[in-house]
Amino acid sequence: MIETPYLLFLGDAPDPLAAKVAQGIKDWRPENALAQFRMEGCKADLRLPDMTLEEAKAAGARTLVIGVANRGGVISPAWKKVLVAALEEGFDLASGLHNLLRDEPDLVAVAEACGRALHDVRVPEVDYPIADGRRRTGKRCLAVGTDCSVGKMYTALAMDREMQARGLKATFRATGQTGILITGDGVPLDAVVADFMAGAVEWLTPDNDPDHWDLIEGQGSLFHVSFSGVTMALIHGGQPDALILSHEPTRPHMRGLPDYGLPTLEELRDLSLTVARIANPDVQVVGISINTAAMGEDEAMACLAGIEARMGLPTVDPFRQGAGRLVDALAAL
Repeated sequence: MIETPYLLFLGDAPDPLAAKVAQGIKDWRPENALAQFRMEGCKADLRLPDMTLEEAKAAGARTLVIGVANRGGVISPAWKKVLVAALEEGFDLASGLHNLLRDEPDLVAVAEACGRALHDVRVPEVDYPIADGRRRTGKRCLAVGTDCSVGKMYTALAMDREMQARGLKATFRATGQTGILITGDGVPLDAVVADFMAGAVEWLTPDNDPDHWDLIEGQGSLFHVSFSGVTMALIHGGQPDALILSHEPTRPHMRGLPDYGLPTLEELRDLSLTVARIANPDVQVVGISINTAAMGEDEAMACLAGIEARMGLPTVDPFRQGAGRLVDALAAL
């Protein structure tokens, strides 16, 4: 088990979105987010207390969590001095990067010398099967996006919170590092060998009660040339009964791909349904989730109203407004 509370390490994050792991923990497990540690030049701010390692340790923090996700998921050499110092100060380290803590000899040596633990959450721990496409009992919902990092995980978490409050049967199924750090369980899907990704999603969403909903954490985008494969595995392995379209309307281009623009919601709807109907011919798009974090209140409300009028589907920012209307849409299926 990863010891809490956390000191969230933002490193030298170049923008707020690069610290999405830490932001997700702060938003969904605020009781675990004690403080933040930022290096010189960091452009992210969680609006948590900035603490030194010594201050955070005295305040009760137990684990330094690498809360920044850079392209490729690597441990930056610039971070090493802080990570080593954290181990020496008595912190465990936790990371969801592809570049594993356990593969860094200097960190391993210091951790062993100091009696500290290294937690790599992006490591598959199960021998997942190859997908067989068998239909499973129970119901499943998946958020699909026009891009990466547009709010798919937040949508599923907000829907899970609303369904739990209503006493409905629902389970959030984490498929990425942030979701796993928030809930403590799941499948690190983008670290699974490609042939087994869809099978891992089948394993994660097994047979269940007919009125139970698995709320599957979305990843990537069918339109993102870097990460479309993980999205396809979620769609085919998850066999969703319901799709939620996710979008961030102020984004000028695909995350990390300045030469690629974002698709329209209509294009997302049509392609997602075409792909999803291969595994579940009855799948429906039931709602739209819009990330309006970069908008003021009036602009956000106008944006949501315009999209709803255009698309004919309940359209909300589930983090700003709650996910009640999206849950209503599931209940209506």
